[in-house]
Parts: sequence; C-alpha cells; structure tokens
Amino acid sequence: MTWYKEFYAGESIAGKKDRVKWKIRHRVGQIDIYVITLSSHPGNLLDIIPSWELMQKYYPKSELFVVGVDKGYENAMELAGAIVMDVYRETGDFKVRDYFLEKQKTSPEKGSRWKSCF
Repeated sequence: MTWYKEFYAGESIAGKKDRVKWKIRHRVGQIDIYVITLSSHPGNLLDIIPSWELMQKYYPKSELFVVGVDKGYENAMELAGAIVMDVYRETGDFKVRDYFLEKQKTSPEKGSRWKSCF
C-alpha cells in the first residue's frame, strides 16, 4: 500500500490523521473510516474502501495508492469529489491517476504530509 505524500484528510479526522493512518497500516479496527484510493479499474477515477476491508489478511493491498481518508461514507464521497475537482482545477482534465503518480514522483521526500480538505 502506497500513501500519497500530500494526503487529503476530511475535517472529521484532521486532528487524528497520523493515528488513523497508523491504524490502517497496522490493520487495527476502525469504525466508519474510509480510504480513498486510485481506482483499481481503468474506467474509474477513485475507489472508496471501508478500512475494515483492509484488515483482511488476503485483501490485495499491495496495489493500493491511498490519496485520502475520511470518517463516514458520505464524507468520503464528498472528499473524493473535492479531490477530483482539485485535479481538474490543476490540469483541466480528469486524469486523476496520472496526476497523483506524477506528483508523487516529483515532490520532495519529506515524509507524509496530510492535506486537510474543507
């Protein structure tokens, strides 16, 4: 599982983002937390996955590229929409995967920074 360096986090977890990330990475149960990843299907932009799914031992986590996290499915959908709109504002296109992979390559390595949304 790869985490985007300039991570999006919803308001509801802005103060707990490092703790939430740690729990997701260490498969600790969290109720109502959703991760937003680049889509596993080429025809889609983003996937919204409940964190409890990531706890499963055989869940295919190696291919995931996490770009956001939020509490509650509706909040996660709003955050995903905000992410797509940010990409569109920056590029004038909806090539979300290309945008994040390029930004990940070109941004300096300073550990994970979280981008709070809203």
